[in-house]
Amino acid sequence: MRKTALITGASSGLGKEFAKQLAEKDYNLVLVARRENLLKDLARKFSQVKVHVFAIDLTAQNAVEDLVKYLSDQKLSIHVLINNAGFGDYARFDEADIGKLQNMIDLNVKVLTGLMYYISQQMIRRQSGYILNVASTAAFQPGPMMATYFATKHYVLALSEAVAHEWKAKGVKVCALCPGPTATEFFNQADMNNSTMMKSIKLPSAEEVSRFGLDNLFKGKTVAVHGFLNRFLVFIGRLAPRNTITALTAKALKK
Repeated sequence: MRKTALITGASSGLGKEFAKQLAEKDYNLVLVARRENLLKDLARKFSQVKVHVFAIDLTAQNAVEDLVKYLSDQKLSIHVLINNAGFGDYARFDEADIGKLQNMIDLNVKVLTGLMYYISQQMIRRQSGYILNVASTAAFQPGPMMATYFATKHYVLALSEAVAHEWKAKGVKVCALCPGPTATEFFNQADMNNSTMMKSIKLPSAEEVSRFGLDNLFKGKTVAVHGFLNRFLVFIGRLAPRNTITALTAKALKK
């Protein structure tokens, strides 16, 4: 019987690529995002597998529970969960929109945690399953001008590592994918295309990063940092004083 993968934030960027690559691996798909028209356009491309479209704002009240109920009503058993939905914002903390920051915490942290919790129940009963949580290289240091975003990604990394350890004997693999800047809609949405970092680097494609993430997930890796330079910077960051890393990150993010 064909297995099923659920992907949040599936309408564009990494989520769209995760869907394409999992369909190539013969997984049925549950595509979740706000933009129903984009989800339906994507679903029409996958004639070889069965695709369920569930359009919802995951930050809305009871959204996670509504999605879990939909899965139960459709008798869908999830074998791969891709927690990809998330966003960032570029502003000094005290000048940011507090509503936007709270929505970011809801999506990047609360929704990811809830889906991981509920869907893992069936995985643990089966003694098999894969969960990929999209974190970021931002998870490894503070991020002035994107303070809340960096903090949410640190949470994703820490949660993934801890739960992966808890489930070593449960047959369920958890991986935190930590890409650096990637060619997606993220930087337009975060209003940071003019930052020093964005002007100085060539971005890897969403296809490349998502393939790297899935390869590492299925190999049983707990943390997957994409790119040699990113892995080097993460390593150096663990050795350097925290205030130095914070200052360097601030410089990279400066407009």
